[in-house]
Amino acid sequence: MSNKEKNEFLFRKHAWQQFKKNRAGLWSVYILIFLILIALFSPFIANKQPLYVSYGGKTFYPVFQTLFNESYSDSVVNPESGIKEELVFNTVDWRRLKKDFVVWTLIPYSPEQFDKYNTDFVGPNDTQKYRSHDGMKESPWILRHHFGTDGLGRDVASGLIHGTKISLTVGILSMGIASLIGVFLGALAGFYGDTRYKLTRLRKYLTFLGLFFGFYYGFLIRTESMKNAFQEGVFSGSMSFLFGVLLFLFYLVLFNLIGKYIRLRGFLGVMVPLKIDSYVSRCIEVLNSLPTLLLIITIAAILEERSLFVLMIIIGATSWTGIARFTRAEFLKLRELEYIQAAQVLGYSNFRIIFKHALPNGLAPVFVSIAFGVASAILVESSLSFLGIGVPEDIVTWGSLLSLGKEEFDAWWLVIFPGFAIFITITVYNLIGDSLRDALDPKYTK
Repeated sequence: MSNKEKNEFLFRKHAWQQFKKNRAGLWSVYILIFLILIALFSPFIANKQPLYVSYGGKTFYPVFQTLFNESYSDSVVNPESGIKEELVFNTVDWRRLKKDFVVWTLIPYSPEQFDKYNTDFVGPNDTQKYRSHDGMKESPWILRHHFGTDGLGRDVASGLIHGTKISLTVGILSMGIASLIGVFLGALAGFYGDTRYKLTRLRKYLTFLGLFFGFYYGFLIRTESMKNAFQEGVFSGSMSFLFGVLLFLFYLVLFNLIGKYIRLRGFLGVMVPLKIDSYVSRCIEVLNSLPTLLLIITIAAILEERSLFVLMIIIGATSWTGIARFTRAEFLKLRELEYIQAAQVLGYSNFRIIFKHALPNGLAPVFVSIAFGVASAILVESSLSFLGIGVPEDIVTWGSLLSLGKEEFDAWWLVIFPGFAIFITITVYNLIGDSLRDALDPKYTK
């Protein structure tokens, strides 16, 4: 192990020891792991399909059988009539069947399921009914809506469980997009500054022209096709967006290479610095001067398409400024260190120096910014869902549950439970961010 690797190992070990000393941060990690497990296993925690059913002499595992095939069906002989019937698992009401044995999930309701016998905001302690094969009965403990229902009879507890997956997905993936943009632009701005990257005037002008053509052909004229792709599904929409990014990069690189290999004398052939730091800093200042939530609402209204993936792209594309600032500040310091200057003397390419040598040592403050950013993204998504302009209406989120509380002021459970879930998640990420900031600070001792 080299001295550099040994020092990095010792620093990581020291940082972990410092992090563990912060009880609030450590417990926040445990709570976050618990939330992630809830998100991953939400179909097995809250689902209208039972885990196990014995009916008509057959054994079924509806949750598992419909996990990847919602239209799954099977035939069985009705034990009462003796007639062969087709069970379409996604539409059959298992409560009304005369079963030999059944094992329900912890919350036997799906978030989009309407319980017509418990509509009009039934509270957790109110009388609740269900229809079995013997007729209407009072719901037993396992079939109760323990966190109440909304006006349409949808279970609040199920919405909270599945909303955990939505909130964590939006927070993590949107900040993943923001991290890619922020780290890339911040690294370039900090390493090159305003004077270190020089090119001919022709190449500079062609690069800006490539940006224009890339944006025009990659996104502007493909707006309608991307909307149609997102309507077909998240995967097709993602592929359409990725194709737009590749087109943008293609035109940018193409025009840059044309400018590189065209040799001219005179005005267009003069070497001039590309003020990367100034351009990136001005973009950061412009975005920071705008109210983020208002900007996201405006972009969402322009796109019109209400999609979870579109929402993540919008939040990520407007949340990278903090990460870029931290990365830029680190690279301004790192580029003056001896090992970076030694790499330049040895003739290593700037690309290798930036991404192999400088970037791994400049990510510590970025992790802190990402932790706070995830909390902010979850809050933004909840705010948009509360206003009714976030994810599609058929997707239940914590924000949409809060929004339902406006319809009935006496339905306290629609405010308390989703609000508490948002509060806990945001607090957890903020405490993790605080703990990371203290643990990764070399001057911090405790």
